[in-house]
Amino acid sequence: MAIEPVKYMLVYVLTLLLAVSEVFPLSVSAMLGALLMAWFGLNDGLFTYEEIFSFIDLRLIALLIGVMITVETVGRSGLFRVLGLYAVKLAGGSPAGLFVVLSVISAATSLFLSDAAAVLILSATALAISRELGYDPTPFVVASALMINLGGTGTLIGSVSNMIIGLNAGFDFVEFAAYLLPCELMLWWITIAVLYLYYRERLRDSPKLVEEYHVRVENKGEVIKAALILAIMIGLYVSSERLGVPAEAIALFTAVLALTTTRYDPVEVFERLDWDTVFFVASFLVLVRGLERTGILQALSQLIYEASKGSLAYATLLTLLVSGITSILLANVAVALTFVPPLKALNLPDKRPLWSALVLGTNLGGASIPVTSVVFAMAVGALRHEGLKVDMGELSKVGLLTSMAQLAFSALYLLAYFRLSF
Repeated sequence: MAIEPVKYMLVYVLTLLLAVSEVFPLSVSAMLGALLMAWFGLNDGLFTYEEIFSFIDLRLIALLIGVMITVETVGRSGLFRVLGLYAVKLAGGSPAGLFVVLSVISAATSLFLSDAAAVLILSATALAISRELGYDPTPFVVASALMINLGGTGTLIGSVSNMIIGLNAGFDFVEFAAYLLPCELMLWWITIAVLYLYYRERLRDSPKLVEEYHVRVENKGEVIKAALILAIMIGLYVSSERLGVPAEAIALFTAVLALTTTRYDPVEVFERLDWDTVFFVASFLVLVRGLERTGILQALSQLIYEASKGSLAYATLLTLLVSGITSILLANVAVALTFVPPLKALNLPDKRPLWSALVLGTNLGGASIPVTSVVFAMAVGALRHEGLKVDMGELSKVGLLTSMAQLAFSALYLLAYFRLSF
């Protein structure tokens, strides 16, 4: 038995290396790791065949799929693109003003829209505006990507890692937002300030007047319908505790509502869902739960507890720092799934600061460099598709600079909000 923890840990590390190296897609890497974990675990009697399937959290999978269906349907109406185009008018012709407005809209949009869908819509909008008005598109597209990543931090459905952490922490939609939304809103302005200072020389005046740019709304009825569906979903999430309805039930209800009240082909909607993420999460759950059976993750929780010397303040900052740095190198979903069991095992009276630190760490560290950030990588792809030269070193520099500023402020916020002392 002495060799078993090492064997299982090697399977976990191999899975992460395959995912980071992109030898296989994330889902395939996780499925291979889950297969090896199941094989060794069954042979060693660590768990039974039936228990393997119980490792997969069906509530989490239902929440993911429900939100994805709703988002895909709402996104097809053009609602968020219309909002982005109105930002041009709101900015009043100033490139700096448009930079701020688009940044805020990007963050606000991703509060309720998946990051992948939001970056596709906002990148297309930023490129169209830049092309029309003669702006340098890079600051706008990069800012949109970083703000979209930030914008999903404050709500339960804002990102996959949030759903994983929120469900395991027992937070409902309102409680999750109460702890993290104030921090996110303050981080909006800190992030915008950092990005503006970095790109200020490239935000020059436009050769065209903004008044010449007109917003055209196609399929107005579908846009209004999409807005209503989104409002219903948000309203139900806000009222979930009072109604006694779990998050995954709301997600599935709004998914069915969206599919039955719009003109879009459900088959096409299903084809567009991010199945790679769904299979990655399901498979990685098997990997992490199997690893948990070996006692390795419990040992990790003990290390965190000992390193923090029993102090909730130290444990919170350690969780924020380690999860943030790890998320720079690994997918934040993997980091969230890995940290959940150790945090659950910690013998501390109040774990709200720890769960909040994990949310902030996985979200903020996860958009530092284009190589490991899906949102950042999609923004780079949009710029390259436009025929623009992309400097990956420069983008990594601005991403890391932004993440460090965000994590530093988050540490102060957690200490102040939860009144932690050393």
